[in-house]
Amino acid sequence: MTTIADQLSLAQQRIAQSARNSDRHPDQITLLAVSKTKPAPLLQQAFEAGQRHFGENYLQEALEKQQQLAELPIIWHFIGPIQSNKTRPIAQHFDWVHSVDRLKIAQRLSEQRPASLPPLNLCIQVNVSHEASKSGVAADELMSLAEQIHDLPNLTLRGVMAIPMASSDPAHQRQQFSQVKKLFNELKSRFGGIDTLSMGMSGDLDAAIEQGSTMVRLGTAIFGARK
Repeated sequence: MTTIADQLSLAQQRIAQSARNSDRHPDQITLLAVSKTKPAPLLQQAFEAGQRHFGENYLQEALEKQQQLAELPIIWHFIGPIQSNKTRPIAQHFDWVHSVDRLKIAQRLSEQRPASLPPLNLCIQVNVSHEASKSGVAADELMSLAEQIHDLPNLTLRGVMAIPMASSDPAHQRQQFSQVKKLFNELKSRFGGIDTLSMGMSGDLDAAIEQGSTMVRLGTAIFGARK
């Protein structure tokens, strides 16, 4: 029977091979285990196998797991859409937020981040494929939003996150990720501390790494299919 540790090892091997194929070092890429809908004991198994970064989409579910796993030094990432009435618990209980696309949300996260905690790491979500069904700021609005967010206290702007249009065509995947990489490079040239390009999932991981991703999000590959 395949264990979580086995699946995690295979995922890490895939990332490492993809990195080498792109003349990159595997250590340049962080694996974010997407654990939404998965019970706390499975997260604990992944933690015991060496995984530290976990991504959650659903706030209430995540808070319950955080309580159950409170003794583990997990690095919690919020990667789902953010409503204004959810910013306080996100600011209080997460280390990273990947899905900010409005100044109002960033301002609330900054105001509600407890002084006892380090600044909240933040990525701006960009919608490069212009899909109405997806969150994210338009590419031509990214720099303006970044300017405003960068000066907010209690936040550290780290980079960008993107979920391009799903495609099985590697050339199309590379083309979309290349757009995100250009935006990331522009952001990096304007601000200090920009080091995170969060893009790539199971179906397009290789193209994302080839185009410079520093953080990839894998869920099913580690925990199995969601119910």
